[in-house]
Formats: sequence, C-alpha cells, structure tokens
Amino acid sequence: MTTRTSAIEVAGLCKSYGDQEVVAGVDLTVPTGTVYALLGPNGAGKTTTVRILSTLLPADAGEVRIAGYDVRREADRVRASIGVTGQFSAVDELLTGRENLRLMADLGHLRRRRAESVVGRLVERFQLVEAADRRAVTYSGGMKRRLDLAMTLVAGPQLIFLDEPTTGLDPRSRRDLWGIVRELVSDGVTVFLTTQYLEEADELADRIGVLDGGRLVAEGTAAELKRLVPGGHVELQAADGERLSGLARRFPGASIDPTALTLSLPHDGSITTLRRLLAEIDDDTVTGVAVYTADLDDVFLALTDHSTADGPSQEVPA
Repeated sequence: MTTRTSAIEVAGLCKSYGDQEVVAGVDLTVPTGTVYALLGPNGAGKTTTVRILSTLLPADAGEVRIAGYDVRREADRVRASIGVTGQFSAVDELLTGRENLRLMADLGHLRRRRAESVVGRLVERFQLVEAADRRAVTYSGGMKRRLDLAMTLVAGPQLIFLDEPTTGLDPRSRRDLWGIVRELVSDGVTVFLTTQYLEEADELADRIGVLDGGRLVAEGTAAELKRLVPGGHVELQAADGERLSGLARRFPGASIDPTALTLSLPHDGSITTLRRLLAEIDDDTVTGVAVYTADLDDVFLALTDHSTADGPSQEVPA
C-alpha cells in the first residue's frame, strides 16, 4: 500500500513485446522529495519502465501507484501530478522560449494572470531571460534542455520523470542541469531519472537501481552499491621506512609502495572493518589513512556482465 511519503510504488511490473520480455517483475519504491536513478545498458528496459510509470504505455502485469494514484484506474490524476522530459526535446523550435512556455500553460488550463507569473518565474529560474523572446531554433543544446525542463514544470508537478535528460550535452551544460535538479528536490519535488552517465547518478541520486535484461539486479545508495563489487582498499601512510616495514610484517600480503611510504589493504567499505583495522595500529605508526571504494563504473560493469549467468537481484538495506 502506498504511503504519503512514497511518490512511486511499483510491484511486479512486467511488459513484453511478443516473445521478448522487456520489463520482468520490477519492484521499487521512491520516497517523496528524493532522486531515484535507474541505470542500465541500452535495451535494459529503462525507457519502457518510464513510459509505463508516466501512463504512456500500459503494463502487462503488476501494480503501479504514482503520487498515491493507481496508474490504470486513475491515469488522469497521475498525469496531473507528473511532468515528463524525454530523451528528445519537446521544444517547438519555430516558437520563442516564452511562447513555448505559454503553450504549456494553455495546455495546462492555467488562468492568464497565473500563466504569465509562472512563465516569468521559469524564464528567470532557468537563466533564459535574454533568450526568452528569440526563436528556440537559435538556442544551444543546453539552452534547449533547460527550456524543455522549464516547460515540464509549468503546471507545477511534484514528480518529474527525466529520461536521459543530459544526453548530448557538453559537460558544463550537464552540470548546469544537475544544479537545477538539486534545486527542484530542495523544493520538495521528486525526480525519477534514467541515465547512462554513471557520474550523474553518483552526483544526484539518493538511491540507485541497476536494470539489466528487464530485471532490477541491484538497488541501494551509491555507497552501498560500490560495496557490492571488489576493488575497495585502505591506504595507510607510514611515518617512516621502519614503521612501514613493521606494518608490512603485521599485514602480510598487503601492497607496499616504499617510495610513497604507503601500504594498501583490501577493504569492503564498511565502518566496522575500518574500525577494527585502525584499532590494530599505533598512533605514531601511521600519519594518514585514505579509504578507496569501487566506483559506479565497476558496479555497472560487474552487474551487467553477460559473460556469466544471471544471479539473483541484490537489494541493499536502506
């Protein structure tokens, strides 16, 4: 049952095209006012999932509630509660930026006075003041994406689906859009994001799901997912060569760099393991400690590697 704190709740979501199962029993919950990122390779089922959640495509099986409303029985209420920005811009390039926003206000049945107020506020918020009365065909890629997202917000949705919103953008434009997403979340908006940019998910998401072959193969915070794969280690900085030798005797098999006076030990990323390690070391032996974990690239490659048989999905407790 969806609670007031859940913007999205999905149970047993399935979708097939002929004999091809595109979404295969997905379960997930997204709390209100958070960012949920759905990662996965091409063809994993990300866009299909977004289309089902946003009422653009019917599911074959499963239950979906968006903002407390059932997607099948209350589709109109769901649509009134959400905004959707797809991979490809919905901007009409023959219209000016302001005209695009006014068009969305008309489609949302906003009264004229309120529409003008909303349009003016969005033009300022998305840094489009100087370009607002120019045709969108003259806009850069980053400006078009900002306008596209502004158009999504005209009706004031509390849940936004962003389907690979920064595809094709340069690094500066991508980071500008990240800033806008953070501002939206600080205002209480929930964001459901699909992306192939792992740095994007790491930067923005409160919780991340990894979709592969239509199945949610792992879910958790970025830190929790990084602990699922090997590669983490602790690096100890010794005070001098003699103490480094002492550390090497205490931790046989560790990797040693005599030039840098460092010793590296495998680490699972847990605080408990780190505390045990530090408890074994004298204060005057080590002058610095650095903890390194696997990054999301490692997680993504490990969880979507088709060279081994698919294992069960891995969900990390919140």
